[in-house]
Amino acid sequence: MNRSLSVIVITLLSFGFYFLLSRTYFSELRIWVNGFVPDLGTSHLLVYIIVSIPIVLGASIINEFKRCQTTLGLNRSILKGVLFPFICVLPMFIGFACIFPFNTALTTEDVLISGVAAAFFEEFIFRGFLFGQLFRFTKLGFVPAVLLGAFLFAAMHLYQSDDIPTLIGIFSTTFMGAVLFAWLFAEWNYNLWVPIFLHFFMNLSWMLFAVSENALGGFYANIFRIATITLAITGTLFYKRRKQLPLAIKKETIWIKKRINY
Repeated sequence: MNRSLSVIVITLLSFGFYFLLSRTYFSELRIWVNGFVPDLGTSHLLVYIIVSIPIVLGASIINEFKRCQTTLGLNRSILKGVLFPFICVLPMFIGFACIFPFNTALTTEDVLISGVAAAFFEEFIFRGFLFGQLFRFTKLGFVPAVLLGAFLFAAMHLYQSDDIPTLIGIFSTTFMGAVLFAWLFAEWNYNLWVPIFLHFFMNLSWMLFAVSENALGGFYANIFRIATITLAITGTLFYKRRKQLPLAIKKETIWIKKRINY
């Protein structure tokens, strides 16, 4: 079995094991851990760590345990990963503050679960591992590497409504968000902190103010979200052009790559 095919198999098997473990036992594990750790937010984080073990093992098999941080994109600059996303999300923070009332029902538990855990582990699992291993270490191009993760990521958010048109909107919005996060991960030299903090700040702005009960949002919510996305894309392109860095996603890497760049 060649290197590219073996990475695809290991990635899909590891992710499949994580997905089965998460879908089947996450709630039960959280109840069990919550018996020892009374804070629900903390117990939620701990259970995510437990169910993510197959992801770490898969990354370790692909590129050795000592290179796991590098393989998953966690060895890059955290400062850069915080500052750029924060600037990009300013339109959402400022716009929402001007239009929507402050969410007085927001708790630390909400921030830990829907902010910290969602941003870190979803990016760690879907972008750092599932997309990252397939795109970085196989001959798969951006489109085939991102599709499965984007589809599952979007499907995970369908619990937010029972209305068909709203579900279509939620799926489309989160699917495109997954593609954007994967693109940013690749273009920022596989710095996973960039999509992690963009995801976190976007979620936090949504939670701090009474914007919407689901990920779709309304007219004004999406105006400011589009402004943030535009800043993220144009800011990335400007940065790469100024630094004279080649694009990671281009014609030669869209579908099938001729060679693997480590």
